[in-house]
Amino acid sequence: MRIGTPLSPGATKVMLLGAGELGKEVIIALQRLGVEVIAVDRYPHAPGHHLAHRWHVIDMTDPKALRAVVELERPHLVVPEIEAIATDELQRIEQDGLARVIPTARATQLTMNREGIRRLVAEELGLPTSRYAFAESVVEVHRAAGAVGYPCVMKPVMSSSGKGQSLLRTSEDVAGAWEYAMSAGRVRRTRVIVEEWIRFDYEITLLTVRAGAEGGEGQTLFCEPVGHVQVKGDYVESWQPQPMTDVALARARDIAKRVTDGLGGRGIFGVELFVQEDRVWFSEVSPRPHDTGMVTMVTQAQSEFELHARAILGLPVSTELLSPGASAVIYGGVDAKGIAYEGLEEALRLPRTEVRLFGKPEAFARRRMGVALAYGPDVAEARQRAKRCAALVRPVSLERVPDPAVP
Repeated sequence: MRIGTPLSPGATKVMLLGAGELGKEVIIALQRLGVEVIAVDRYPHAPGHHLAHRWHVIDMTDPKALRAVVELERPHLVVPEIEAIATDELQRIEQDGLARVIPTARATQLTMNREGIRRLVAEELGLPTSRYAFAESVVEVHRAAGAVGYPCVMKPVMSSSGKGQSLLRTSEDVAGAWEYAMSAGRVRRTRVIVEEWIRFDYEITLLTVRAGAEGGEGQTLFCEPVGHVQVKGDYVESWQPQPMTDVALARARDIAKRVTDGLGGRGIFGVELFVQEDRVWFSEVSPRPHDTGMVTMVTQAQSEFELHARAILGLPVSTELLSPGASAVIYGGVDAKGIAYEGLEEALRLPRTEVRLFGKPEAFARRRMGVALAYGPDVAEARQRAKRCAALVRPVSLERVPDPAVP
């Protein structure tokens, strides 16, 4: 693939639908390769807006607004980075030849909806998953939970980062969980999935890269498994590599390859899996860089963002691991607009650490505002250092920060 010069008639143009912290890193990787990037998000001054060549604010669930921005910019590639997108319109955009959707419009449709991907993986591909059922009312949730058994997990069919997810221990938890699911889904849709609770030893993200020149022979590569801790379905720390038995790793790679082959297209996929000794179950898949994979910014020769950028452009990729490492989330801690950060100097004095502050315009107590990264001789040391680094960075409201210009 030839890459043109940005802001010229021969530019190679990529549009990101979603410009959060993950999209921001993809933009950086694309711009390093000379790509012209357009960032689209649902609110102004999203992290990726800060450095894209151009940016737009639209409701990406509005089919007309989505088509209008694609027709305006005429990108070569459209790269979805979030779930809240009018995926039916993406399919029409691809069919009409307006742009190529990454990895494909079909893959985006299936993975943005837990029902679509679960039916593909469990029913068409026959891969191991937890038992599950779908429901559209509180009454149906009671019936579904009774079928899969308590405890079980309930999630909106369209949501991300654990939003709307609840653990149902007894039938008394259903009503409150239903209200939470309805308030937290990315797209207003009264449908949830109820899943069996699997007593796994650990869970991993297996970053899987589908690469190869367009029209040529493709290849599938795997990064070393990423272990992670989630609280209420939201990732709080991750590390790489996660130790696994040879049998479990082989089964994980087989599942990931079959799932991503079934989806098709090019780019990186975050395949989430539950592991118990040598047993492996499919959980979810994201057709883009994964939040737990931010650790690859300090562990791999090419981070997950560089891998995604290279793969979608048809360029060579490498999943080489350079060092064990870990990441830990820096939360907002406060509800405020335009916050400041304290403790950064102290945090960066820690050896073998890095900090990424995302530049989000508004903080919430549990909003992810940054991430601490650490690398070292082993995962245990890296995890300890990443968590210590994250704890030293303190977001504070500007209302409490004195203005140095005022005596």
